[in-house]
Amino acid sequence: MKCKITRNAAKVLKKELEKEENRDLKLRVLVTHAHGDHAHYGLDMDKPKDSDEIVSTDKEIDVLLDKNEPLLDGVKIDYLYFPQEGFVITNPSQGNHGDH
Repeated sequence: MKCKITRNAAKVLKKELEKEENRDLKLRVLVTHAHGDHAHYGLDMDKPKDSDEIVSTDKEIDVLLDKNEPLLDGVKIDYLYFPQEGFVITNPSQGNHGDH
């Protein structure tokens, strides 16, 4: 499985992962809602489960992805400051570019 994290997202995520309460946790990307051929995604802090694959990224952040959820393979995590500040999670490899 693959996961890409942009530079903007990595800065925000590293601050969150460095907090004491998140010391033993990893970043999880999950499907919050799937319909048709695409999904909506969310982020959480969690411990690995048996069904997870731990994906190392080039931003030195390990991400938990459920091996049983094909819509997670290839997710991209970005953080935008405009027009509204926040995370944007898409999966270009699954045809989901966040354009709806």
